[in-house]
Amino acid sequence: MRAHAEAFEIRTRGKGTYEISREVAEIVSRSEIATGTVTVFVRHTSASLVIMENADPSARRDLEEFFERLVPESTAWFVHTDEGPDDMPSHIRMALTRTSEVIPVIRGRMALGTWQGIFLFEHRRAPHRREIVVSVVGE
Repeated sequence: MRAHAEAFEIRTRGKGTYEISREVAEIVSRSEIATGTVTVFVRHTSASLVIMENADPSARRDLEEFFERLVPESTAWFVHTDEGPDDMPSHIRMALTRTSEVIPVIRGRMALGTWQGIFLFEHRRAPHRREIVVSVVGE
């Protein structure tokens, strides 16, 4: 069994989804692991990861709008607002999604479906630098 790990940074422009499939695929390729798994992890509490449709951007816009309505920033009873009105909503949105995804690696490539992509889901309004850690294990 072999292991390979790398990290990379993605700069966001604020709320939204940012595809990171290509960056992860490049790390999987550099690992030279043919069969195994890749774990993708975001090192933040106000951003998350999702596997989502990557063909039609309207699917991601609908997801983003759903979360805006599910956890609105105008919630008066939130106490944790030190960094602004999007502070606590961003943490709740992260908790409702995931901070990591595990994807099978087959013949040296991620076994994502035809229309699947890996996305960083930024929950804060302001631009941020987000660190993504990728670990590939297998043979």
